[in-house]
Amino acid sequence: MTGRIWLAGIVVGAGAWAQDVPLDLFSSLQPKATEHVEVNLPTAMLQLAAGFLGSDPQNARIKALVAGLKGIYVRSLTFAKPGDYSRADVDKIRAQLKGWDKIVEAHEAHEDTGIYVKTDGQKIQGVVILSAEPTELTLVNIAGTIRMEDLKDLSGHFGIPDIGDVGNKAGEKKKEE
Repeated sequence: MTGRIWLAGIVVGAGAWAQDVPLDLFSSLQPKATEHVEVNLPTAMLQLAAGFLGSDPQNARIKALVAGLKGIYVRSLTFAKPGDYSRADVDKIRAQLKGWDKIVEAHEAHEDTGIYVKTDGQKIQGVVILSAEPTELTLVNIAGTIRMEDLKDLSGHFGIPDIGDVGNKAGEKKKEE
């Protein structure tokens, strides 16, 4: 992630999002932000968006991945300067992820990223990626059945930011458990 600008967001299944990660956590920070991105795609809209993908083999794989999803939510806020939101704000968001398993936590010079999963005991039923940079705060919620190693294939599509190899690292960690 490291400083990438995330231009678009997706939100899937308003009921699932509201149940797992309350939207008001970001709306309270929105007045402090210079930019905000919010895109909502419930299941039907996500399937419609997948229909616009071409027919090459990579897009066929992405279409298959999307078929198992209930939705994707992304909230991204950009701030004018560091300190316009606080660590306490991020901690409030993390506190809402009780019941989720934190499988990756990465701390770089000026960025904290965490990946959390919700399972039914057998399969992953949802993924949350929370990235806090000095002037950007982003949360991605992918609702539905997904394998961690498939995250990389979805990154860069449907408003999901490029997550680099974080999805692969998360898949390796999940397999070790």
